[in-house]
Amino acid sequence: MERIETEASGGCQCGAVRYHVSAVLDTSHICHCRMCQKAAGNFFIALIGVPRDAIRWTRGSPATFNSSDKAARGFCRDCGTPLSYDYFDSKHINLTTGSFDDPSQFPPRFQFGLEGQMPWFAELSIPAEGTTEETMAAYVGAIKASNHQHPDHDTDVWPEGR
Repeated sequence: MERIETEASGGCQCGAVRYHVSAVLDTSHICHCRMCQKAAGNFFIALIGVPRDAIRWTRGSPATFNSSDKAARGFCRDCGTPLSYDYFDSKHINLTTGSFDDPSQFPPRFQFGLEGQMPWFAELSIPAEGTTEETMAAYVGAIKASNHQHPDHDTDVWPEGR
């Protein structure tokens, strides 16, 4: 595994837990195993390895659930956002790629747990057509007006005004 020096931040949806990394590993991947599906509440989870000495929790800290005797899943106890997969014997921790402020920096390079992959996943072809915030303005406007989601950057205080 190659260590890649970088500066990136991320955190949960509500902003109660934030982190900063100074390096990642070249291990960005998606995992289709059933345990990861359950942890993400999705068809797969996207993860990237971070050396333990390269992560700093800058606001709060994740709650954990020992999903096995060998690993724990980290999440925000306030909003439930999945944040990490920590295999105890590893020199790194895996962070959920989607919890980074800019997840596009870390495209997946591998797939794991292919035995759990949805049978239609490989043939998945969804047209690029769909809705946007502009075409859904009637709904999106109301959602944006009452948005409680932390912005995709570090803040000194969150929620605002505290």
